[in-house]
Amino acid sequence: MTLPPGSLLELTPQGLYCRAAEAWIDPWRPVSRALITHAHADHARPGCGEYWAIGSSEMILRKRLGAAIKLNAVSYEEPLHIGAAQVSFHPAGHVLGSAQIRVEAGGESWLVSGDYKRCADPSCTPFKPVQADVFITEATFGLPIYRWQSGAEIAQQILEWWRSKADHSSILFAYAFGKAQRLLAELAAIGVSDEILLHGAVEALMPAYRSAGVSMPPTKALSMVNKGDSLAGRLIIAPPSAHRSVWMKRFKFPQTAFVSGWMAVRGARRRKGYERGFVMSDHADWPGLISSVKESKAQQVFVTHGNSDGLARYLKEVEGISAEPLNGDFS
Repeated sequence: MTLPPGSLLELTPQGLYCRAAEAWIDPWRPVSRALITHAHADHARPGCGEYWAIGSSEMILRKRLGAAIKLNAVSYEEPLHIGAAQVSFHPAGHVLGSAQIRVEAGGESWLVSGDYKRCADPSCTPFKPVQADVFITEATFGLPIYRWQSGAEIAQQILEWWRSKADHSSILFAYAFGKAQRLLAELAAIGVSDEILLHGAVEALMPAYRSAGVSMPPTKALSMVNKGDSLAGRLIIAPPSAHRSVWMKRFKFPQTAFVSGWMAVRGARRRKGYERGFVMSDHADWPGLISSVKESKAQQVFVTHGNSDGLARYLKEVEGISAEPLNGDFS
């Protein structure tokens, strides 16, 4: 389904457009004005005339999109008048600086979730429910099988796995922006103070989190360790792209694990070639999706990516909420 004609938000070839604000939300192509929910590459793309985003995401946005981008750094829940619309950014709990974007004009309000999660995360501002007439929600993990344990529980499992082989290095694969820093913050929260080594892609994004005051164990770029030094007993965090790459040749018989919500699916770890999988996601699980929709009090819900058809059907048939999947290049 597409959006009804005359709606406050409409779908264009460039993405989700608000005519009243003369702005696109997480545009798919370069546009004159972009409102950004967070700094992941599939939501913040280069080439836009100006960007509006939460201030704590500025360092990462400039690193990824270019230091010279025109960026308007805003605060959570700050009322902004952009064109003829009132716009506000609200905590999404996804990664550092992530936001839900609420747009209001002509007596109509819409909320665009971006990516979000409901469980506690010491590395970013927690999700906050927001009300609007219409809610556009993601559905990355929109199936009842997805139900997350707390980050503290997963961190304890990781610690036990790491300590179990003191004579080997332990390589934990996780997305370089967001997941890697959350892992560090979760480990710090359960008392880990050992120095942890980082792949260069992870290390490059650490200053933004340190600057934001996120508590994490000491870290060092793996490239700063002498090639002859033993890595036995060390924990290394690297992006999935490093798995099965030449980068791995430095290690002798390491134990490997992948951290992702997809590890909840039987067989996913085996197919991806990791010895161990830890289930931790920066997206909402099934209960989190349902509660977020209900708390939005929206009269109409549109569901993007993931299991959009299934979640929309459940909301409509079980919860009695008007909901439809939304077609488009959402990711």
